[in-house]
Amino acid sequence: MSRLFALEGKRIWVAGHRGMVGSALVRLLSRENCEVLTVPRSEVDLRDQAATRRWLADTKPDAVIMAAARVGGIAANSASPVSFLYDNLMIEANVIEGAARAGVEKLLLLGSTCIYPRDAEQPIREESLLTGPLEKTNEWYAIAKIAGIKLCQAYRQEQGLDFISAQPTNLYGPGDNYDLETSHVLPALIRKAHEAKVRKADRLTIWGSGNPLREFLHVDDLAEAVVFLLRNYSDALPVNIGSGEEFSIADLAHLVSDTVGFEGPLAFDRSRPDGTPRKLADLTRLHSLGWDNARPLKVGLQQTYESFLTTQGV
Repeated sequence: MSRLFALEGKRIWVAGHRGMVGSALVRLLSRENCEVLTVPRSEVDLRDQAATRRWLADTKPDAVIMAAARVGGIAANSASPVSFLYDNLMIEANVIEGAARAGVEKLLLLGSTCIYPRDAEQPIREESLLTGPLEKTNEWYAIAKIAGIKLCQAYRQEQGLDFISAQPTNLYGPGDNYDLETSHVLPALIRKAHEAKVRKADRLTIWGSGNPLREFLHVDDLAEAVVFLLRNYSDALPVNIGSGEEFSIADLAHLVSDTVGFEGPLAFDRSRPDGTPRKLADLTRLHSLGWDNARPLKVGLQQTYESFLTTQGV
């Protein structure tokens, strides 16, 4: 892990710059002494191998941060398995292969802690990858992300390229998706709680039993950790990125209700799936490298709700 990468004077391509993660990375990198490169999907569809290769060959970035992906919650994964598997496979393969051809000095692929086995020992260590069956509700996305990780490892092994990967936990923050059918749990709860408050509803209905445990990380904290790893990490093993805080979905719903100002009781719709029972990332590797700067969820939630009110026109 001794191959350090200096950002100063470098040209950094943030793939997927319009998404929540990509936007956070652009905001952070714009304050660094480097040139941030972006390209809209209208110009280059990353599922198109020829177009992706051509753009990389013409632009020749020094580094690539792979934040481009088709993402969504349990409902979206279950409803669109082809899109979640095919699109993510194509995006990753085209960008990673194109970066290798273009002589990119460093690449960081972003995945998700959903890559780990459903019943992995908790907290989940990076070495748990491929040691057991995946959670069925997100396996299509997880399989695609695992393929991307292995492709980065293959280029490291065969060509000696400094391609690395990082696996963030559940994210939230500015630019999140608040659509109730396609969003992840936390933005869905924020929208539900806000709408329940506005309607003066007598209860707030939550998907599932409320028992699963989850860890949440503010997207701006993720961006900081990613840039830290880009500078300081060089190894085949993925690195987990998280907050170290764990909440049940029921406790999370109460915290969101308090933040939003909804005062009614919670009701749990057990006909909806719970997903993985527990998913806490082991952060030993990240902390040992020198990054441990995640904000408390209560603080991040208040900031996120203020952003929701501003950007959603509610």
